[in-house]
Amino acid sequence: MALVEMVEVATDKVDTEIPATHSGILKQILAEKGQVVKVGAVIAIIETEADTSVQPNAKPIQEKPVEKKTPETQPPVEVKSNPVSTTTVSKSAKGKFFSPLVLNIARQENISMTELELIQGTGKDGRITKSDILQFIELRKSGKLSPPEVQQEVVKDETKEMPAKDPVKEELKESVKPATSLSGNVEIIEMDRMRKMISERMLESKRISPHVTSFVEADVTNIVYWRNRMKNDFMEREGAALTLTPIFIEAVARALKDYPMVNISVEGDKIIRKKDINIGMAVALPSGNLIVPVIKNADQLNLIGLTKQVNELARKARNNKLTPDDLANGTYSVSNVGSFGNLMGTPIIMQPQCAILALGAVIKKPAVIETDQGDTIGIRHMMFLSHSYDHRVIDGSLGGMFVRRVADYLESFDLNRKVF
Repeated sequence: MALVEMVEVATDKVDTEIPATHSGILKQILAEKGQVVKVGAVIAIIETEADTSVQPNAKPIQEKPVEKKTPETQPPVEVKSNPVSTTTVSKSAKGKFFSPLVLNIARQENISMTELELIQGTGKDGRITKSDILQFIELRKSGKLSPPEVQQEVVKDETKEMPAKDPVKEELKESVKPATSLSGNVEIIEMDRMRKMISERMLESKRISPHVTSFVEADVTNIVYWRNRMKNDFMEREGAALTLTPIFIEAVARALKDYPMVNISVEGDKIIRKKDINIGMAVALPSGNLIVPVIKNADQLNLIGLTKQVNELARKARNNKLTPDDLANGTYSVSNVGSFGNLMGTPIIMQPQCAILALGAVIKKPAVIETDQGDTIGIRHMMFLSHSYDHRVIDGSLGGMFVRRVADYLESFDLNRKVF
């Protein structure tokens, strides 16, 4: 029997098709579509030809009966089963929906179901979002709110007179912003999963790293002429398109070897200098989102190797075929904003990296050319390099010298270079 795709796993970065580990007959499914499972958990049982199945005693995921409690004292319940663990209670006794993320935050912050039910959600159909519960936590920590006292289980007596107002609930109402009123001449678009993650990561990066950007203009005329002369032979011999991107990445890798303190990350008050030079390159997806696959050990690849890596990762990104390994362990990133016709940009650092380089559009412009006979003006192919770096650990001198070194490597490119 041939191995076939069993499931498609969705992470915060990429969707990955997972093939079966053995050939055989699928006898039992232990995790349903859309369910969150632990890494390493058994999700299905396959009967092989030798009739040896994985964990024959494994049982499908079932919810354990939950003790009946009054709405005021019922906490979020985590139901565990063999072999997959998942949160199964997503609604309160009052029918209010809570996402697994909200329930997880509530457990970590010791927020009772009573308090959760009092929060006014700003999400769809009044659902509580991550920002709603985090705002509630901030209010409580600031002393404006105090957690209600633990109540004993009491059978609700509908004949008793209820308090006119709940002070905690009233204060929450005042703290939550009202829903934005929109006219009919707008379109409301729900962010997809990747866009939500990009949004969170970009906000996190700007909060963590004080960004500084240095700019250098580079003359890449020799590279343009050389590439135009070589691209047809390269396609014929290697079956791949020769673009400018791998040449730029080669220069970045060389500069990182010259300035290893740019190839770093930060953990607390410690600087982690990376010996591997793994360069991520931002790729635009058909959906409009960006993803950053990584060229591992870029400094050890020749131009042919870099070209094939760049083309292959770009192809896999466009076809949604990237694996988690393709996105892991980047130490420095490059974003080609010139592909959108932009002269320059101020890119945001990919955490936990500490720097990123934006490559501007290559354009023809008049420039001063220094010759032995004196200065002259000629038409040159010029581009801007924009280097954003974390000012906690990379000062202006280092950040500026690094991007200048990249430009030097580009400008000194040998027109007579042999690629084969």
